[in-house]
Amino acid sequence: KTKTVMSKATTTKTKLSKEERIFKNKMRNLKIDKLVINICVGESGDRLTRAAKVVEQLTEQDPVFSKARYTVRSFGIRRNEKIACSVAVRGEKAKEILERALRVKEFELRARNFSHTGNFGFGIDEHIDLGMKYDPSIGIYGMDFYVVMARPGARVARRRARRSRIGKNHRVTVVDTMEWVINEFGVTVTDKQK
Repeated sequence: KTKTVMSKATTTKTKLSKEERIFKNKMRNLKIDKLVINICVGESGDRLTRAAKVVEQLTEQDPVFSKARYTVRSFGIRRNEKIACSVAVRGEKAKEILERALRVKEFELRARNFSHTGNFGFGIDEHIDLGMKYDPSIGIYGMDFYVVMARPGARVARRRARRSRIGKNHRVTVVDTMEWVINEFGVTVTDKQK
């Protein structure tokens, strides 16, 4: 009986460095978990329903109304009064709306727009800048955009059965999100802290 001996060169695998392993791992890819669009009017009634129409036109989804936590007499709001509307957009639609919103900001964000958990948000003053037609019966509304970032596998922290924590190396950081926004949309981040 003869044994076939393989050469050492064919059996050894080339070892990748830690940075290369992280870069090639598709579970490390960042994605938009959700984009939350919020318009706070500060009062219930006609202005709030018109703001809800704006959100619905932009996202083609029904908005959710938020209530005031407590009465503030100087603002003229009462506890449990509806004062704002918001909607959470996911997937490709979220990316498309985010790009339109960043175009309004001229693809420029500040470092303080980013949270330490790797999410970011900003606001615009006029919704018609997003390419929507001006309707005199609705008026002009400003809105807030907040982007929640995630990696594949983030569900383990939210699921009901066998819930566990996301490891330190798998959490989304400010640096990761800044790099993602710069590479994905060509955004310039001003006044970075060192």
